[in-house]
Amino acid sequence: MTASLMVSGLVVRYGPVPAVDGVDFALEKGRIATIVGSNGAGKSTIMKALAGLVKPHAGRVQLFGDDVTCQEPDALVRRGLSLVPEGRRLFSTMSVGDNLQTGAYSRSDKAAIAADLERVLTHFPALRDRLKAQAGSLSGGQQQMVAVARALMSAPRLLLLDEPTNGLAPAIVDTIADIIRSIAAGG
Repeated sequence: MTASLMVSGLVVRYGPVPAVDGVDFALEKGRIATIVGSNGAGKSTIMKALAGLVKPHAGRVQLFGDDVTCQEPDALVRRGLSLVPEGRRLFSTMSVGDNLQTGAYSRSDKAAIAADLERVLTHFPALRDRLKAQAGSLSGGQQQMVAVARALMSAPRLLLLDEPTNGLAPAIVDTIADIIRSIAAGG
């Protein structure tokens, strides 16, 4: 089976300081994989490099068989890659509904966007009654749900989650994990 994502020899530096040196891995469609390491080991740097937020010093990133090394984040979103960043990074003064719509910024099919909104609200029913609330007024768990739902609104073929359960209550961790498994099972 062809890998959805293949990373070869990834090197990322912040100035002269190496943050990631020689990372290699491949991910197949429908699989859940994790990057494990201590704080400062480079997990978030890898995610940022894959999403185009930092440029690799060396190495190669292939997405669905195409070389996407050093592509801009918006181009990667259009190619089907979406990142839920560490710390959620919501637009806190905007409504939950508006935050979700920003996830679909590169899409034009209004019917498909509406169907995906319904789908994410089915995954995250707690958000349905909060669509008009300011995103910054939600609990940490609800904000994480918004961040994941926003990424899903881009209709990704590959979803990257950076620290998706950091700081969440155990019940919310279980909910997020169930949703991740459900999304992966759907391909």
